[in-house]
Amino acid sequence: MEKKAVLLLHCADRKGLVAMIADFLLLHGGSILDADQHRDAALGRFFMRIEWSLADFDLENEEQFHQTFAPLAEQAGFSWDVTYGRRKVPVALMVSRYQHCLVDLLYRHQIGELNCEIALIVSNHEDARPFAEFYHIPFHHLPMTPATKAAVEQQQIELMESNHIELVVLARYMQVLSPEFVARYQGKIINVHHSFLPAFVGAKPYHAAYRRGVKLIGATSHYVTETLDEGPIIEQDVARISHRDELETLIEKGRDLERIVLSHAVRWHLEHRISCFGNKTVVFD
Repeated sequence: MEKKAVLLLHCADRKGLVAMIADFLLLHGGSILDADQHRDAALGRFFMRIEWSLADFDLENEEQFHQTFAPLAEQAGFSWDVTYGRRKVPVALMVSRYQHCLVDLLYRHQIGELNCEIALIVSNHEDARPFAEFYHIPFHHLPMTPATKAAVEQQQIELMESNHIELVVLARYMQVLSPEFVARYQGKIINVHHSFLPAFVGAKPYHAAYRRGVKLIGATSHYVTETLDEGPIIEQDVARISHRDELETLIEKGRDLERIVLSHAVRWHLEHRISCFGNKTVVFD
């Protein structure tokens, strides 16, 4: 497989940015394979994702790229990140009792859809252990109560650190992470919420939607911030329902949406397709 690199960046919009970046890559022997850009008119912001071949590129690693590109980036005011190759990112999955998102991610990983290493599964219940054992992934059961929350979170952080985790996926993990945990992994925690945010935040959105008599239900994947269910949204999907749907069938339809939006978000993150600015995302397809 051809070795590639990906550059994600954003900055204040102005003329000549695409040419500036293309000229830099050409100067160092880069052959552009894919490029996409977006201008947010309201913010006056320019976003770009550019992918190029490393076959003849004379900056052999990320460190060399950083050293060479940094002066140009500073002058241009770029916020940027570069990734060489298809390195398998270490990922931790956190789950409680609902297993559908976890099982979906494990299967997609097994068939090669997700370019990562699932290093461990952490749960406050034992329910997920059989799936972890089936897929030969270390399972850590860390039960939690209000009195033990701080101590258990410290154990979780130690597990993340010892496994060099770079992405935490909350696959229906029904505990609120502390501000300290979120800050440590800022921009590296993806959650799935069983509602079309910002509607019906909180613990039982399907019940709230059923009581409200809505005609559409949804699911949302988003990055986690200190404010519950208000992080930058990555993906959403909806399903039509009617007065004939009981609460149980509404939940069944919602679970399908949850699996889809979470797997999309994880894959796009791993493929470096998401650029965040403020509380919004630009997702390059």
